[in-house]
Amino acid sequence: MRFTGIAILCTFFVILTACSNDGRKPEPMEPEQPAEETSGEAGENENAGNKGENIEQVATNLEAPWAIEKHDGNLYVSERPGAIVTITKSEQTRKPVEFERDLSQQSEAGLLGISIPEDFSSSKIAYAYYSYEQDGTYYQRVIELEEREETWHEVSTILDRIPGGQVHQGGRIKIGPDEKLYVTTGDASVPENAQDVESLAGKILRINTDGSVPEDNPFQDSYIYSYGHRNPQGMAWDEAGSLYATEHGSNAHDEINLIKPGENYGWPVIQGDETEREMVTPLAHSGEETWAPSGMTNLHGSFFFATLSGQSLKRFNPKNETISTVLSDFGRIRDVYADDGGLYFITNNTDGRGSPSEEDDQLIFLKLPSNQLQESQ
Repeated sequence: MRFTGIAILCTFFVILTACSNDGRKPEPMEPEQPAEETSGEAGENENAGNKGENIEQVATNLEAPWAIEKHDGNLYVSERPGAIVTITKSEQTRKPVEFERDLSQQSEAGLLGISIPEDFSSSKIAYAYYSYEQDGTYYQRVIELEEREETWHEVSTILDRIPGGQVHQGGRIKIGPDEKLYVTTGDASVPENAQDVESLAGKILRINTDGSVPEDNPFQDSYIYSYGHRNPQGMAWDEAGSLYATEHGSNAHDEINLIKPGENYGWPVIQGDETEREMVTPLAHSGEETWAPSGMTNLHGSFFFATLSGQSLKRFNPKNETISTVLSDFGRIRDVYADDGGLYFITNNTDGRGSPSEEDDQLIFLKLPSNQLQESQ
């Protein structure tokens, strides 16, 4: 169990961390080094309280988990090898997913994002994003899944043939405040895809749940909501309905962006503080270091996001655009989900790039004290 040496930091710093090639250009995999901390612009105080009392181990021995969802008191975790784990108060149950296509074994591929709609208790229908191989070519698709007694079953395709590659699959799928499906896609290892509005790669997509194109999308007859993305893996909305996203940079310059319809976020033309006409620079980025940011959630006006090479949960304050580390020392963290009183998060140490403990991967709940549950100042 990895509950010793939990780093709950008490001062709000801009944290820059080093290492890992997760979501980066294909390279031979090397063991990840521990995150290094460097001080930056000072911000508000963080205080996660007593580390022992604030941490609860919810589930153990997960297999390369990727996304967390919650519905009707139950937690659902997708696993890249092709299963969904349901965690209730009394048990942890893994059910395999029956796919129509062969699940891709490429790096960063497999069963990725899942999204549970409000009517799931009656319909048993959820949404998912997965990578598959067909005749030696790699794609992603958005599907409907039905939960059955012993398995989950792919019942219909919402969107197909999203380009896949050796790396950069994207993978997050969320139901937005407008009841549309939002999907992040990576550039599929071809940077030029991100600037090509005829390609679905390197984009954030917006889709009606029946698979049609929303009439108010920014490009006519196109699923594309925004473009110029390298490998976005986190999405969350604020209370006003504005969409924010995390994105993997090229070895550094990982980003947090405010996503607006039809905007170009610059990859591979610009990164970091670089500017170019009609391209958007990020609200915040990691500079010459790396976070490898993944899932993100909003809790009372603050955005919390998971980091892989950064090996921490971080908090982004949209009002002053500062970043602090909330928790570390659990290794790689893939996704985070806000709930009343705190945050659920999943470690990602069994994906071939981490150093798993005997109980990894884990689903953990971090209880936040009242000062962190207040809206960002």
